[in-house]
Amino acid sequence: MYKEKNERCVSVKIKNLKLKLLITAAYLAFVALMRFLGITCIFKFLFDVSCPGCGVTRACLSALRFDFRAAFDYNPMFWAVPVLYLYFLCDGTVFKNKIADTAIISVILAGLAVNWMVRLFFYA
Repeated sequence: MYKEKNERCVSVKIKNLKLKLLITAAYLAFVALMRFLGITCIFKFLFDVSCPGCGVTRACLSALRFDFRAAFDYNPMFWAVPVLYLYFLCDGTVFKNKIADTAIISVILAGLAVNWMVRLFFYA
């Protein structure tokens, strides 16, 4: 009985992971299409204002080249991307403690908001 239940749970997790990877691939294809059309940011295209994530792609690419100074110059919140993606893949629970998960997500969202406001008011 327990083995069957555990196998079903693993099967559901694999299906969910496949779906999430499919969503990731669809998102990347959408971003590639937008780049091909000359639209680098939908938010900026629609509202003519930089979005909270403006520069994150360039920052992540710089970080992959170990150029962390450039990464922070593009967007100091670039480090949040892999953390948020991990939460996406793990159904929002990386730690067993719900308070820790909520605190980490809250700090990231607050950081994005503060960074966006600073960029809007001081660098626009």
